[in-house]
Amino acid sequence: MYNKVEICGVNTSTLKVLTEKEKIDLLKKMHNGDKTAKDELVTGNLRLVLSVIQRFTQRGENLDDLFQVGCIGLIKAIQNFDLTLNVRFSTYAVPMIIGEIRRYLRDNNSIRISRSMRDIAYKAMQVKERLTNEKGRDPTIEEIADEIDLPKEDVVLALESIVEPVSLYEPVYSDGGDTIYVMDQVGDNNDDKNWLDEIALKEAIRNLNDREKRILYLRFFKGMTQIEVSSEIGISQAQVSRLEKGALDHIKKQI
Repeated sequence: MYNKVEICGVNTSTLKVLTEKEKIDLLKKMHNGDKTAKDELVTGNLRLVLSVIQRFTQRGENLDDLFQVGCIGLIKAIQNFDLTLNVRFSTYAVPMIIGEIRRYLRDNNSIRISRSMRDIAYKAMQVKERLTNEKGRDPTIEEIADEIDLPKEDVVLALESIVEPVSLYEPVYSDGGDTIYVMDQVGDNNDDKNWLDEIALKEAIRNLNDREKRILYLRFFKGMTQIEVSSEIGISQAQVSRLEKGALDHIKKQI
């Protein structure tokens, strides 16, 4: 569908799509001083930018803004692409575009992170990458903290501060039936004080079978996650999810 939309005042269905050979030829011309080649490369790869921003359409961000930020990533990819590498231009450009968009989303997050905190996080990530290459394994937090001469608590806090928030409705598993979401993995010791405890549901719950009653008891009164419940009663997590949903739907109909 993305080839039929208008974004930033551009009708994307009219955009030219360059072949790989055309991209390489234009890159060579640009490196030889042809000033028009860069413009042709940008125009000929706008569809690539558009395809990348489709991954971020569910975040509620303005697509025009994301498209413009993606174009910045594209331009950086064009400027930094090494013609001696045996790699397709799109293979190199896509991570650059994604990185630029993620940086924009992180810097414009409603949860403001201090510059010093971000600097620590970026240093920690650089050190982690270097140590991983040197040691052939992921370094520990202690090793990273020693390298940048900071307490490990500060490193952990900085790294966690730049992690993008995850929606409770983010799908984490699907077996072809009911999808399990992040919220299904979260237990809460205060669940016994929520709506199951506040609304008179005794009559509706009485009509459930024993297994459904036990699942609701463990989930909402004991605050267990679906994984913990599945282990407790000996069925799969997907089955727990289906039974829980069915029981709640039954209760809602009764009240």
